[in-house]
This record gives sequence, structure tokens and C-alpha cells, in this order.
Amino acid sequence: MHRRLIILGSTGSIGRQALEVVAHLNTLSREGLSPVSFEVVGLAAGSNITLLAGQAAEYPKARTALACPAPGADFVTFTGADSAQKLVVETEADLVLAAMVGVAGLPATLAAVEAGTDVALANKEALVAAGSLIIPAALRSGARLLPVDSEHAGVWQCLSCRAGAPTYPPPYDGGEESRGIAQITLTASGGPFRTWTKEQMRAATPSQARKHPTWTMGDKVTIDSASLMNKALELIEAHWLFGVGAGRLRAVIHPQSYVHALVEFTDSTTVAQLAPPDMRTPIHRALTFPHCAPSMSPRLDWSTLSSLTFEPVDAERFPAVNLALQIIAQTGQRPGLGAWFNAANEVAAAAFAAGTISFTDISHLVATALASAPPLQVHDLTGVLAADTAAREFTNALIAAR
Repeated sequence: MHRRLIILGSTGSIGRQALEVVAHLNTLSREGLSPVSFEVVGLAAGSNITLLAGQAAEYPKARTALACPAPGADFVTFTGADSAQKLVVETEADLVLAAMVGVAGLPATLAAVEAGTDVALANKEALVAAGSLIIPAALRSGARLLPVDSEHAGVWQCLSCRAGAPTYPPPYDGGEESRGIAQITLTASGGPFRTWTKEQMRAATPSQARKHPTWTMGDKVTIDSASLMNKALELIEAHWLFGVGAGRLRAVIHPQSYVHALVEFTDSTTVAQLAPPDMRTPIHRALTFPHCAPSMSPRLDWSTLSSLTFEPVDAERFPAVNLALQIIAQTGQRPGLGAWFNAANEVAAAAFAAGTISFTDISHLVATALASAPPLQVHDLTGVLAADTAAREFTNALIAAR
């Protein structure tokens, strides 16, 4: 099987690792060891023109998109803020890997889904901000959403054990009980501040927040992981992706990062997915689905795996998780709340990275912005982006008033 692939966010951490996986799978295919091979037909980046140029040279048939035009961008096919969306709309592809950071990746992701193109989804913010648009669009077009976040890929594999390799989204009817799902648990490493007191966290620096104990990720995702905002976003994504309400979703701390997800069924059995903390594993699975091919990721060494520990999330030090569950509970009445939450967090995380606010201010600002969110109607992409803009303005005003 030959697949034409577009990578949105090709110069980021996920995009670079995806290209490693593609090269690995193409080598296996030539050796007769993989049933899937890839032709990279599109590469989209934000501003890293140097790396994009190198990728374009490696894949000369790929069209390219660059959000921030720069000198020397003559080789780029599309430029400007809507370049990724144009790339998706005007390039024939079988699969789009959505790995752009933040809400910036939403228009291109939605365009792919509306066109009926399968999406390997690494951009959690797309579903957080616009799940009420993307899920119905996927159900109408037949596009499959293939989870790339390690936790959602883990849930996907756990459910596959019971439901015969399902693809998503499922019919979103709130009928998780009829599907036998008692609870979905996403794990979190706890980040670099897992054992810190709130007072210590208040004085944390951006460089300390970027030192994740188990994962190698991009800057924004790493800061989100330190505050557990990343887990909050993932819970909202899981709500949309698997059609499960707040009462059947939770997060736990698992410092070893070997167990990525657990699914408990109504028959009192639990299925867990384990793998080393390597993002190439879920990327590989999404790209090759429904086939299986040898991975380039390391395997667990069970002879040295001495313990797996789990801890509850401390809601006082990490309030983001409870904020997410509150948003999920209000999804039906306030579908724009996710867009507001995501935008407020993007602004707050950027302010912390710039040294403008303290680490603990991130959650405080997001909670304050969320409590002040107006009634939001998001019937289309314009409505989602308007909510996003309003939340950014509100959160920036909160920071300016400090």
C-alpha cells in the first residue's frame, strides 16, 4: 500500500520524528518487511525556513508551506498565515499528519477532515477548540481520526483489544456504557515539578520547566506538561475522540511513563497499554494503521522493569485537570469553552516562557479567564477563531493589569 502524506508542522518535534518513521518504513517496504510505503507530498512549517529547505531537498516532489515568509523562500509553494490550509486543499493526499502547535493548525486540520482525508492527529488543540466542528465533519465525510498523542494512541489500542481495531471518531451519542467503557485513564509523568511544593513551583524558571524527566518534546508542550495543562487538553481531546463524558475520564501520575493509558470496562477488567516513552511509537502506529510493521522504537526490557507506580493528581498544585473536567461537563451548553480555555493557556504559557509571569500564574490566569468567559456560540470556524481571539485579548489584559 502506497500512501501520499502531508505533514503539517514538519519542522517541529513530531514532524521531524514522523519523517524518521517514514524513512524507516520506506526502507522496510523496499526490503519487503512493511506493507506500507509513503510519498511525502506536502510539508508545512511555521518559520524555520532553514530546516524546511533541507526537508524539501530530501523530498523534492513535496509542495511546501511557510506561515512566516522569509528571505530565501523561493522554493516554498504557499506562504502566509493560511499556507498550511492551502497546502491541504490544493494537494491530493491519502493521509495528513496534523502536528502544528496550538490553534494555528486548526484550519488546515478541519480542511483535511472536511475533504474526507484521514488525519493522524497530534494537534490536540484542534479538538479542544473545535471538537464540535471536527467530529461532525469527520462523521459526514468519512475521514478517520488516528490518534498520535501517546495517551490517546494507548486508549485506541486498549479499545482495539475489545472492539476489533476501531477507528475514530465513533458515533458520538454519549453511549459509552453500551460500549462497555467504565473509565478511561490517561497517565501523566508529573513533569519536572511532580515533587515540588507550591511555593517552590511559584519560583520555578522557564529553563527548569523545560527539563522534562522522560519525554523529549517541543517548548510549548513541555511547559504544558510541567503545569499538567497538557493533560487537561488531552482529557478534552479524549472526550471528543472517544465519545466519553467527564464522569468516565480521569488522569493519574505515573512517573515511569511506561503505561500510557488504561481502559476499565464494565465487566471490572482493565486493559493497559505499555511502551517506552518514544513518540515514534504512536506516530508509527497511526501511519501504518491498520497494518503492523517492525518499529524503530526500542522495546520494553521486562527483566529490568522493577516497578510501576501511580499517584493521584494533586488538585491544589495542578488545578488544570479539574478545569478540563468542568469544561467537558459543559460541552453541550457551551461548546466554545474549549477554544477559550486553549487560547488563555497559550497566552499564559507564552508569558511564563518570556519571564513575564510566574509558573503558578499560568493556572491562575487560565482559571480566571475561564470563569469570565461569555456565552460562546461556535457554529463554524469563524466562531471558533473569534472565541480564540477574544480569549487572547482578555488574558493579555489580565497580564497587563498585574
